[in-house]
Amino acid sequence: MDRKDVTVPADSAVVVDADGTFLVWSAGARQLLGYEPGEAVGRRATDLLAADLPASVRRHMADGQPWTGLVALRHRDGGQLLVRLRGAPLLDAARGRLWLVTGAAETYPAGPGDPGAAALWDRALAQLPVPVAIYDRQARFLAANEMMTRAMGRSEEEMRGLTLWEIEPHRPFDEYDRIQRQVLRTGEMIFYEGVGQAPGESREHSRSMFISPLKDPDGTVQGVSAAVFDTTEQYWARRRLAVLNDASLRIGSTLDVTRTAEELVEVAVTGFADFVVVDLLESVAQGDEPERVPPGEPVKVRRTAQASVLEGCPESVVASGEASRYPAGSPPTAALVTGEGALYGQGDRGLRKWIESSTARAGTVDRYMVHSVMLVPLRARGVTLGLVHFLRHRTTEPFGEDDLMLAEEIVARAAVSVDNARRFTRERRTALALQRSLLPERPPGLAAVEVAYRYLPAGSGADVGGDWFDAIPLSGARVALVVGDVVGHGIHASATMGRLRTAVRTLADVDLSPDELLTQLDDLVIRLDREEGPETRGNPREAAAELGATCMYAVYDPVSRRCSLARAGHPPPALVRPDGTVRFLELPAGPPLGLGGLPFEAIEVELAEGSLLALYTDGLVEAADRDIEAGLDRLRRALSRPAESLEEACEQVLRTVLTGRPADDIVLLLARTLVLGTDKVATWQLPRDPAAVAQARRFAGEQITAWGMPELTFSTELIVSELVTNAIRYGGPPIELRLIRNTTLICEVSDGSSTAPHLRRARVLDEGGRGLLLVAQVSECWGSRQTPTGKIIWAEQSLASLA
Repeated sequence: MDRKDVTVPADSAVVVDADGTFLVWSAGARQLLGYEPGEAVGRRATDLLAADLPASVRRHMADGQPWTGLVALRHRDGGQLLVRLRGAPLLDAARGRLWLVTGAAETYPAGPGDPGAAALWDRALAQLPVPVAIYDRQARFLAANEMMTRAMGRSEEEMRGLTLWEIEPHRPFDEYDRIQRQVLRTGEMIFYEGVGQAPGESREHSRSMFISPLKDPDGTVQGVSAAVFDTTEQYWARRRLAVLNDASLRIGSTLDVTRTAEELVEVAVTGFADFVVVDLLESVAQGDEPERVPPGEPVKVRRTAQASVLEGCPESVVASGEASRYPAGSPPTAALVTGEGALYGQGDRGLRKWIESSTARAGTVDRYMVHSVMLVPLRARGVTLGLVHFLRHRTTEPFGEDDLMLAEEIVARAAVSVDNARRFTRERRTALALQRSLLPERPPGLAAVEVAYRYLPAGSGADVGGDWFDAIPLSGARVALVVGDVVGHGIHASATMGRLRTAVRTLADVDLSPDELLTQLDDLVIRLDREEGPETRGNPREAAAELGATCMYAVYDPVSRRCSLARAGHPPPALVRPDGTVRFLELPAGPPLGLGGLPFEAIEVELAEGSLLALYTDGLVEAADRDIEAGLDRLRRALSRPAESLEEACEQVLRTVLTGRPADDIVLLLARTLVLGTDKVATWQLPRDPAAVAQARRFAGEQITAWGMPELTFSTELIVSELVTNAIRYGGPPIELRLIRNTTLICEVSDGSSTAPHLRRARVLDEGGRGLLLVAQVSECWGSRQTPTGKIIWAEQSLASLA
């Protein structure tokens, strides 16, 4: 407990002997310090002191003279009290010195008693360079010095006998009047600070006022005095410091150029300027490198942010986001060229000329009575980014040199944040552009599935990731569905993603099974990691890329309705049956790509027509709370709800699963399975007999005619003849011929041998070697793929000429 300037009870008195021991302890002393007489009498006085006695008190005591002073005492509860005490010397019968210590009564001097001193005293008050006034017990004006009458704009005779509210019946004089009456009632001085405009002043001033009671010698309040000190300069200095502190806390909270500019104007209109705008150079507003501001030429800028003390920024003649031009030679252009801030008043000819060059601007300046302008370039790292305008029209105080220094300090801090945000935006835009250029632009037209997808970059300030997806047409009207995620973020991750996506497409063309493809991709990631130079390995931002990637690969055949899937450390795919039930396919997780030495396993499932496969990256199910199980449950609920289309299903999944801004990139790929029925597929089993070649040609010709494509009869019979001949001659049973009518006409011949054919050019005297060459000539493309029991050789012919 700390208590200062405590009033001493009237009956407080103690007696201390020459050794400093208490001899007498009164009830008032007990009330003041909390000690009972039995606890205090016989105790040394120094035990109750909280600090040494003042030097003047010690000196008077040494001389045996009465003394008065402030003494720090210790209360019984441990707190400290600062009290005014008076000590008087006493003598006992043996002429030993005692001290009577009591509370010192407060005195209220009435001024000098000498007539000459009193006259000077009156002149000192009258000529004091501080406004002073006195009021009676009813708070009515009695007298004032010259400074007060000048500030009030009235003579003493005009104000005498009136209260402040009667003299000036408006704010803030109602508050002054209330304070005076409170002082008269309590007898306690009040210190008050406020901002206002007195009647005799042309602008607002900040004032500190001491409103003190006037007491007679016995302490009765007889009136009140008011002494006023002009603290306008200190007030503005405090406001400038507050604005600077606010700027350091609020500006640059995000890596967004527009938001940073908005934070700057919001800070500036809070107690500093009345209207503030930020115009960025057009190149900066577009996210490019700042262009040099050429002298003598107009400058194109874009209004990025503006704020006003008036709602809706009615002073603005340019809307936020709108482009405008600074004329050559105008004050804004000059500030951009020189890179230095400038102050302008109403009478500045250059400023007025620029204002009058726009009818709208001139009208706004006159309507809102803009009287003071500051233009401060937004510069960071030696480069000019734009210009900040500070205007005053409601604040009567014009901008000064101190304000310009403050504005330059605020703008300099904001400029670094704006430049950081610009650089981040440019780098992120570059990474996004790279990533999007490496991803499919639109769902491909496929016979096997109907697809829809969503790609969402991270919503936070993090760099873009390496998530990717693909839908790759394969031979036999099949399709490969791929979703992958490179570990790490930034351009390096995007570039790695592009390399992996290209590799997957290349390996898919070889028609590898999902597990074999992931094995090849795993080897590729290991090689890519080994090929990285020491610069990349030493970069902590890119070191995460060494850990590899995850991937899900699925191949669906619309003829057999079989889907083969394998994954490398990737979340399991979801399957939605036609009846709406949802389950996550249980297939071996496999190690992430890049570990090496561990096998991948594939499973095969049969899918009903209209089934829905959902492939995604972990950013979807780990979106907000990092709880994968909760994310999978939300995904299950979202997929179980019916949707009119796959696009609507994608939106429904994102709305349901995402509970906040994603912390990682998200890929969602939905594929609804289609089936090629018997009206589009024809299959024949053939014996291993050369006579079966003619039979196969006849089957194919009849089917082509039945499908209404007689123009392709000759080429189809030629392809069938060559492929069946090769199967009979070099392959093994069983031999099967299949025709598929889709966007192309596909001819497939399978046999039980795994020996892959190859194209070669026959010499003049060779009897064979021309079959596959002929097939390549009459077909659009051809190839072979391995099966669990052998191989398939296929060829495709375009149907575009038949449309």
